[in-house]
Amino acid sequence: MTTMTTSETWAPPTKFAEQCRELYGLECPPRWGTPRRPDWPSLGPKAWTVMQRLGFEPMPWQKYVLDVGLEINPETGLFAHREVGLSVPRQQGKTQQILTVMVHRIAAWQRQNVVYAAQTRGMARQRWEDEFLVTIEGSPLGKRIRSRKSNGNEAIIWTKTRSKLGITANTETAGHGPALDLGVIDEAFKHEDDRLEQAFSPAMTTRPMAQLWWASAGGTEKSVWLNKKRAAGRAHIEQLWESGAHPSIAYFEWFAPDEMPRDDPETWRAALPALGYTVTEDIIRSELEKMDPAEFDRAYLNRTRKQAPPSDPNVPKLKWPGLVDEASKAGADLAFAIDVSQDRSSSSIGVAAKRPDGHVHIELVDRRPGTDWVVPAIVKLSRLWKPLVVAVAGGGSPAGSLVDALVAAGVTVPEDKERPHRGHLAVLRTYDQVEACGQLADALNQGTARHLDQVPLTAAVNGARTRRVGDAWTLDRTTSLVDVAPFVAVTLARWALLTRGPAVLDDYDLLDSVL
Repeated sequence: MTTMTTSETWAPPTKFAEQCRELYGLECPPRWGTPRRPDWPSLGPKAWTVMQRLGFEPMPWQKYVLDVGLEINPETGLFAHREVGLSVPRQQGKTQQILTVMVHRIAAWQRQNVVYAAQTRGMARQRWEDEFLVTIEGSPLGKRIRSRKSNGNEAIIWTKTRSKLGITANTETAGHGPALDLGVIDEAFKHEDDRLEQAFSPAMTTRPMAQLWWASAGGTEKSVWLNKKRAAGRAHIEQLWESGAHPSIAYFEWFAPDEMPRDDPETWRAALPALGYTVTEDIIRSELEKMDPAEFDRAYLNRTRKQAPPSDPNVPKLKWPGLVDEASKAGADLAFAIDVSQDRSSSSIGVAAKRPDGHVHIELVDRRPGTDWVVPAIVKLSRLWKPLVVAVAGGGSPAGSLVDALVAAGVTVPEDKERPHRGHLAVLRTYDQVEACGQLADALNQGTARHLDQVPLTAAVNGARTRRVGDAWTLDRTTSLVDVAPFVAVTLARWALLTRGPAVLDDYDLLDSVL
């Protein structure tokens, strides 16, 4: 039955994916990415050559990011972007990418000062010595550099240009001293404030070709700086496509929205640009099997890992995973229910139907922004499925405002409550909603409900909060951690099916016996 429209995550226009494919053979474009201006020159191809000399064949996504990040403004001859942000999952070639940018810089310009920073100075030193220096020395470029390894004075020096690549600590004084031409902030998810950026910025103001590059996989709620940068980058890209004006910041983010299942290879193909090049589906599947799901989401789907919310004792959410049945489906006799989020930003339609084994199938049929679509959708669903009941919460709930429109559209309250017609409207009062919540909690505990593990519905169950009504409780739209309307909708649909549905069936059985 599922006709659900749940994706509320922004997506770029199709012409962006077409450009990535045409210019770079990139079949996995970022969800947020600065498009290339083909009529502007770029040093990207020069950087591709550097990457090859380092021993790595550039992947399509790396070519794209280098080409855009090193774009040149033809009017000024300067880099088009003073800042380049890269948010990409783990094991996709991020380290190769930033090493290429740094080596290209010290090889191409005289007396450049390049500084690399990771989560700590110790981590920066380890990567500088064990990965960067080892890679360069083991490549054909090794004969063109010399190195200093003394603590506090580390540097990879390009002998011809006398440009150097050093490291710094994540402190307020990082980057103080000589002017800075290229600052690289790696593992940005470990930075809880902007001290490093604030330290770098003044040192770059007098350098016309200066750039700040930062890179990271997804972080946590504590990743304040990264989360701020990601939000700003997304806003820049969305505004770019709306206005056509390019900002001085280039941004690239590969990301799988929550509604995309973590165990679906299609999700991996949308979020992992190195899939099929340096990593395989079997490797990702193995990572999924051995990792905590939330950490897998952070590392490989680039989602922000959020702290697990405390459990509400009234909602048996631990029972929810064990009631998944992907083959479950609604039968002929069913009930629909409508609910609206507290802020009215979205609405949900749920369904409940008895299965032949006696269990009750519950499903989120549709969820979309706003409320204007709900009544036409219910009318269409009623015409197609001929439900026993259509339920909506009254009693001052957000969905109560739709009752008059539903009645005007023909979804009416029965004149004879003892003999309701098929598809009649049931408006739940407060105590009906309390009863519905208690009944569904019992069903989850007793294992008599089945569902499809739909992301918005499961999220609503996990984030649901309740409030007391007398000695009982009901789902609370105000304090719940997410939009709980999908959970409310299936809860009301189940109540309507079992409480109001039998009267419809009894009435039809009686007519059959008379006729």
